Amino acid sequence: MAAETALIDVGVLFGAAAAVGVLATRLGQSVIPFYILVGMLLGTHVLGGIDFPALVGLDVLPHGAALALDGESEFVYLGAELGIVMLLFFLGLEFNVERLLASRDLIGKAGAVDLLINFGAGLALGYLLFGAFLPAFLLAGIVYISSSAIITKSLIDLGWIANDEADPMLGTLVFEDLFIAVYLVVATALALGGGDVGAAVGEVAVAVAFIAVLLAGVHYATPVLERALDTDSHEFLVLRALGITVPIAGAALAIGVSEAVAAFFVGMAFASTDHVTEIERLLEPVRDVFAAVFFLWIGLVTDPALFPGVAGLVAVAVLATTPTKLVSGYLGGRIYGLDERRSVRVGLGMVTRGEFSLIIASVAIAGAGSGLASDTANAINAFAVGYVLVMSVLGTTLMGYAGRIEERVVPRLSEGLRGTPTDD
Repeated sequence: MAAETALIDVGVLFGAAAAVGVLATRLGQSVIPFYILVGMLLGTHVLGGIDFPALVGLDVLPHGAALALDGESEFVYLGAELGIVMLLFFLGLEFNVERLLASRDLIGKAGAVDLLINFGAGLALGYLLFGAFLPAFLLAGIVYISSSAIITKSLIDLGWIANDEADPMLGTLVFEDLFIAVYLVVATALALGGGDVGAAVGEVAVAVAFIAVLLAGVHYATPVLERALDTDSHEFLVLRALGITVPIAGAALAIGVSEAVAAFFVGMAFASTDHVTEIERLLEPVRDVFAAVFFLWIGLVTDPALFPGVAGLVAVAVLATTPTKLVSGYLGGRIYGLDERRSVRVGLGMVTRGEFSLIIASVAIAGAGSGLASDTANAINAFAVGYVLVMSVLGTTLMGYAGRIEERVVPRLSEGLRGTPTDD
């Protein structure tokens, strides 16, 4: 009866995801926090003790089958891994190397300001709270990286994508994603290698060598990929794209490199082909399905009982890192030559954190008992989940009310920059 139980679990998983998707759409919010919340509700920490057949008085399910879903079940765990791979693969598809090089100066300056302010603030906060390098390093990444998925979707939904403020926002996201690709290599090596920088040097060297091979592939493999993807069948195109991406991500994971990083560079290689638009169109539903499984998995493995212990940390991080994103975003807009109003809008748009912060949290969980004490790893994971829940809602709300905020902030900001007092 194991197959029947597994099918019921998968049905509950997808049914719950579909239901909360409708709710999030009606509320005008990102669906990511809803996936996480329903994952926590359906996980063993909340519903693990409920015997579903006994509850409904039916014997159609295997004896003792529980309503709760197991976040460590083979399907859910593998689905979550595929979700990470597909999210990063799609980000790589957006990063055509030639386009990056054309805007490298502006991207580099705005991205460096963003990194210095936000990663620096996160590192200081992490040291203050944990008193050790690796937890501080992980927390710095969690609070530094904005959500490419949520912000890009919000840009489209709000009609900002064609506006001047979109350029510094997307440019900064590009810088963040490139930085986080290298960061994940180091973080994974440290978390799995015992947390000692010296002991992890070998793992980092292997990871860097693997990435060097991937970068060479990005540069030289375009003709090979063109031929591999040259087919009139949608079925074969999807299978070939996945047949290239997933094994490379798996090979990376097998040698201690983040599967997300590998998928990112494979996506960059695909971005230089003539098939990128068709790949995006055909694989978008696949990405969204498995991304939903990933966010649900984050909820399933998160114990809500840990939240009271990290509530203060989340509150401090929200209060400390919302202003840093507002400032760095504003400065990024000015670097791109925007006026005060559009620069303020850039700052408001960069507040949201999401999928990458949760990927970093998954690194912490993977390092539990190795690079990190289990209690610390669980605390970092719970913090990341709570932080993302708050910042994803806060960030999308700030973008939605950007017009009203600008009306109040920009006149005062302009007066302050001219060094004259305000009228009120």
